[in-house]
Amino acid sequence: MFYTGYNKYTGNKTGQMTEGEIYGYYINNYGSRNGEIIMDYSIRDAKEAGFNKVVFIIRKDIFEEFEEIIGSRIKDQIDVEYVFQELDDLPEGFEVPEGRTKPWGTGQAVLCCKDVVKEPFVIINADDYYGKEAFVKLHDFLVSGEDLGREFTMGMAGFILKNTLSDNGTVTRGVSVVDENGLLSQVHETTGIMMGEDGKIKCDLPDVQEWISPEDKVSMNMWAAYPEFLEFLAEDFKTFLSEVEEGDLKKEYLLPNIVDKLLREGRANVKVLETQDRWFGVTYQEDKEAVQKAFAGLIKEGVYPANLWG
Repeated sequence: MFYTGYNKYTGNKTGQMTEGEIYGYYINNYGSRNGEIIMDYSIRDAKEAGFNKVVFIIRKDIFEEFEEIIGSRIKDQIDVEYVFQELDDLPEGFEVPEGRTKPWGTGQAVLCCKDVVKEPFVIINADDYYGKEAFVKLHDFLVSGEDLGREFTMGMAGFILKNTLSDNGTVTRGVSVVDENGLLSQVHETTGIMMGEDGKIKCDLPDVQEWISPEDKVSMNMWAAYPEFLEFLAEDFKTFLSEVEEGDLKKEYLLPNIVDKLLREGRANVKVLETQDRWFGVTYQEDKEAVQKAFAGLIKEGVYPANLWG
């Protein structure tokens, strides 16, 4: 069983706070005394849920520093492997368009694991805190071997939208439509999400705005899948690259869009496993204080020890 984490951000986003290159911002800036970062807590939660390996997807040029600051302590707790996401790691016959510096996106990041992940796995963003419940539910779903009746069986942690908002600006979420059987029928990558003063959700997509609500389930890029999904990515990434228009230097190969494509083609069923845990992360600089208080509260409540790996 594999637990797969990756660095969502490999560059800065104007107006938003990233975790640097994941190693740059420590949770001791947010309340921990021992240098842990958000990812430490996710790895602990994954291990407790039953996962026994972590694959870090990083850039090759940060490997030594990443291993020294993070990997060296994690490898004493769980098996660790590294794979590298590089802009020029493309299938035969494709080249990086001149002037492109933006990474290819989360789909390519996960594809990088194809040669090392041979077991069911969970994908997360390394700089998001998901809570314990989602790891347990996704692990148990994968272990059950449940067959949902289509070419690809997958799972998604379904977070409640109101539990994933920032007080300091808008967020982007995969707003989901779930059918009566608990299966994902649509996922809409939606920007500009915020809670209005009237208690209603506001967003940038007019069609989604018509029905979006605080109780809707959203994807936080926490997916459960089997190795055959990686085989699909290997072929589908070629299709994506062939359809990138000349001069488009920003188009990304994103997991929510990939899953939505499989749903529309009738090739996948995705079980949505609801979690009541509150997500938090550092989208904006101003979020830091809230994250600090949240971790301090979890430690005080006994959810985590003060010395996470002690």
